[in-house]
Amino acid sequence: MSTSHALCPAVAEPTLFIAGEWVPSSSGARRATINPVDNSVIQHVSEASVGDAERAVSSARAFFNTHVWSDHTRTTFGARCESLERIATLLQQHKDELARVETIDTGKTLEESKVDVDDVTTVFRFYAQEARKLDQPKQVKHDAIPESANSVISHEPVGVCVLITPWNYPILQVCWKLAPALAAGNPVIIKPSEVTPLSTIYLVRKILLDASVGIPAGAIQLLTASGATIGDALTTHADVDLVSFTGGLATGTRIIASCAAGVKRCCVELGGKNPHVVFADVAGAQAERSGMGLDWAADIVATACFLHSGQVCSSGARLIVDESIADALVAKVVDKARNVRMGDGLDPASETGPLVSAEHARKIQAFVELGKKEGAKLLVGGSPPDPRRFPHLAKGCFFLPTVFDHCDRSMQLVQAETFGPILTVERFRAGDEATALALANDTRYGLAGGVLSADVARARRFAAKLRHGTVWINTYGSYTAAAEWGGFGMSGNGRELGCKGLEEYIETKHTWHETKPAPFAWFKSRL
Repeated sequence: MSTSHALCPAVAEPTLFIAGEWVPSSSGARRATINPVDNSVIQHVSEASVGDAERAVSSARAFFNTHVWSDHTRTTFGARCESLERIATLLQQHKDELARVETIDTGKTLEESKVDVDDVTTVFRFYAQEARKLDQPKQVKHDAIPESANSVISHEPVGVCVLITPWNYPILQVCWKLAPALAAGNPVIIKPSEVTPLSTIYLVRKILLDASVGIPAGAIQLLTASGATIGDALTTHADVDLVSFTGGLATGTRIIASCAAGVKRCCVELGGKNPHVVFADVAGAQAERSGMGLDWAADIVATACFLHSGQVCSSGARLIVDESIADALVAKVVDKARNVRMGDGLDPASETGPLVSAEHARKIQAFVELGKKEGAKLLVGGSPPDPRRFPHLAKGCFFLPTVFDHCDRSMQLVQAETFGPILTVERFRAGDEATALALANDTRYGLAGGVLSADVARARRFAAKLRHGTVWINTYGSYTAAAEWGGFGMSGNGRELGCKGLEEYIETKHTWHETKPAPFAWFKSRL
């Protein structure tokens, strides 16, 4: 099927938005964005310099200090929430084009990109309602507070917020941060991944800055550049009040350290190595009558690992399965992996697209070679598609869904976040729930996990003991804007989504008003 990768003027250069203007990089530098389907150049974007970053921070700080939009005494949360509602409306109006840009830039299927736009529309609408609750100060009542005192908690924006987003879900991740940040009245500096910046540029040009939305231009700064170029200039700047980062562990720990030095707020989501535990009771006639069975379990396991070619922080990359059903289940998962239809994300026949870049494909291949060396048994995949069988995939960054059996926790393949289409299989003795739990929690990460079981009591008991921020029972990957997202351990700190996701972007102030003033008379001496 023919597809078109031509972009629209909404993502044309220049791609830096600073102090209310679209400007090129002060250094004149540009960067090519690459289509992972065939490694062709999509277009060039401006590469911000340190000076550009400093100017963006200065502009955001001046806006916060002087503009009525960020002044909590003059602009209510409810007023800003009207803008969020308008953003949600525009997201749906631009859904097809925005999803197309996302697909061309990331390689994911168009269907998935459209789901992402729908999801972030829901996020904006959720915060448009949730933030309104903050307009009413909270009266503090306690026996120790005299009746003459009026004690209230009020809410204010944090200040200048730097939002640093990853390459795998650019539109989703930027909106998870933007919606609560804007609702709270914070000016934002958006720094998308240099690998996939195009949908974020589109979002800013065509939606956030649309005159009907009502967000002042000074509230938005956009910097397209690599983190290596401008990251430190943003995260260490004294005029930045909060940094929200989603990405890799190594970069995240550096950001945490730089924020600590400035005693500024920091919210980081650093990925995971997520267990997917399957109990034997999913098999058998009774389980099948309830809609379960091995075919059902294989579908859930394969989708959890291979969606978006495994480039998902919450990917169910570790299958931990009861040994009594392991061979049968793994065989069905292998069959599914072998038959995944790979191709251009704009082609409706494609079930998954390429990896995001040639560099990332090399990293995945290195993990495969490591797994072989460590003694894991490769059952399927482990390489790019054979160009003789799949010539239409030969120019792209495609990598076959891969399954390694007979893995254990001593292997780096099992411990490390591979961030690709690699499923590792670990087994536990029949019915040994304690061992299954120990395996599932034996990770430095703690972002997400899944449990498949026909025994409701067991599933809930097991889920309650998992040390992971999100746990799915008999499904995988679902989320809601109304529930917090984040991880335990080295998966990060802070939360996105839910009411906690809004709290990250607000300051709380306690005001004690004594309505019947009287002297303390603490010091008795006279002058």
